[in-house]
Amino acid sequence: MIDRTTKLRWRRTVRQSRRQVQDIGLQAEEHLDRHFFRRVERLIDVRRFVASWVLLVVFLIGILVLQVRALEGYYTTLQPVPGGYYTEGAVGSFTDANPLYATGLVDSSVAKLVFASLLKIDPNGNLTGDLARKWVTDDRNVQYTVTLRDNLTWHDGRPLTADDVVFTYRTIQNPDAKSPLFGSWQGIKIEAPNPHTVVFTLPSALASFPYSLTNGIVPKHVLETVPATQLRSARFNTVDPVGAGPFMWNRVEVSGNSPETREEKVGLKPFPNYYAGKPKLDQFVLRSFHDTKHLIDSFKNNELDAVVGLENVPDELRNRNNIVDYNVPLMGEVTVFLKTTSETFKDVKVRQAAVQSVDIPSIINSLGYPVASANQPLLKRQLGYDKSVPQLPRDITTANRLLDEAGWAKAADGMRYKNNKPLTFTLVSQNTVEYTKVSQRLQEQWKQIGMKVEVVLQQSSDFQGVISRHDYDALLYAIAIGPDPDVFAYWHSSQADPRAANRLNFSEYKSATADKALEAGRSRSDATLRTVKYKPFLESWRNDAPAVVLYQPRFLYISRGKVHNFTPRSLNDASDRFSNVSDWMIRQQKLPES
Repeated sequence: MIDRTTKLRWRRTVRQSRRQVQDIGLQAEEHLDRHFFRRVERLIDVRRFVASWVLLVVFLIGILVLQVRALEGYYTTLQPVPGGYYTEGAVGSFTDANPLYATGLVDSSVAKLVFASLLKIDPNGNLTGDLARKWVTDDRNVQYTVTLRDNLTWHDGRPLTADDVVFTYRTIQNPDAKSPLFGSWQGIKIEAPNPHTVVFTLPSALASFPYSLTNGIVPKHVLETVPATQLRSARFNTVDPVGAGPFMWNRVEVSGNSPETREEKVGLKPFPNYYAGKPKLDQFVLRSFHDTKHLIDSFKNNELDAVVGLENVPDELRNRNNIVDYNVPLMGEVTVFLKTTSETFKDVKVRQAAVQSVDIPSIINSLGYPVASANQPLLKRQLGYDKSVPQLPRDITTANRLLDEAGWAKAADGMRYKNNKPLTFTLVSQNTVEYTKVSQRLQEQWKQIGMKVEVVLQQSSDFQGVISRHDYDALLYAIAIGPDPDVFAYWHSSQADPRAANRLNFSEYKSATADKALEAGRSRSDATLRTVKYKPFLESWRNDAPAVVLYQPRFLYISRGKVHNFTPRSLNDASDRFSNVSDWMIRQQKLPES
């Protein structure tokens, strides 16, 4: 039984506990009110505060990004980078990639890309090594020794050795092979004392011989079983050529059912083991077109990256911002050859009058594009060129006097006659826009001194026949001279003989003094001595006036955008544009400046 005192004590304890609970509750409410509810009222202000700082930070980051982009141009630039497919178009047809036979624009282009040569002409017009590491000659310029680079290989992985070089040139020397190079390799002995060395022994001294080593080398292991008589039609030439050049054969596609519609597409891929390093382009495609219209249309439709072989930039392309046209002088001369054996030009005074009546600057201006001028048989900046011996200058008064002295009297009609016969002759050239303009100017200028000129312009196939027969009184034609001043083939009297291999003396010029100088100049290696030896030739040529030198022809290359590292200053021929093709690039990317 619980006594009353105990009950009272429990009640007091319970009441104290209740009061404590109430106190704790009141304190909790007070804490909640003070630390939570009252601060919740300030939350909006806090949110605004935080939002303001966030916006400020975002704004500063944006300003920083804009500054970085604005300054990017100061430390990054658009730079060329490897990669990309490159397609080049040309008028013509693909018939043969073999460098022993390739002659046309398309064929020689394919051959230059697929095959490598012992030596090549670089973008500056200098002779440099290709497959060859070095070359030396003896004191008499009769024996040339060429040393190959190490570790050369063919596209199929087989090693390229001196035996391949010997095989190439002995094949050229074989008349059964019928190579166009046959005539220039007769009498030359070719030997390989070891796998890296080739020795060429000439029948007589020839300082310009190294320039003969720029044709492609072919593989012995592929072609040695092909009879020479069948080599020109071998499968190797068009289906599966194997070279050592910067690009390997991939495939050829042919479209069109007739010669008038036939077009070829030759696909090439980079050669990974090329001695100069794998080419930077991913693929190179050469397309041939049967006419200029289709070529230009394909370029306009963005099917081509570049075109070659056109005389001028088409009007429809002139105003396009991304079109780049490269005008590169060729190492040759556009010349009017006066056939010294013709009835009209056998008299030196008539030839001198013809030369001195030509206004060369007006002819150059009529072309509508830049060309390099020329004024003697040797090119400016070429070894042997002598500015003190230019061709006879324009002088109408002297030209008229010379014709009077030669017995050609001017009649009332302005033309000249002798023994009742008019002073007339035919000027033959190729039917192109360029030569049409030049021929018309020459015709007008010669008419001023009483010469009547019949201009005959012919298509390419007929024109070649005229050249070979020397069927003209005067010939307007571009000759290739090359970096070396050896112009023996064009001006030595032996080259006027119908029995000569090429008969390139188009003026049929004969001079004992010129012959002696040409022979001496080509047999010396010392530059100073060669220059001295050539001077009598230049003097005789100027006085005998067998031709009128007009200007250097140009090579026109049109591309869509810049072709990086394509910077030739002069070219020996069109295919030399590929001398550094392994370095060409067409893509660009923003990169930090190095």
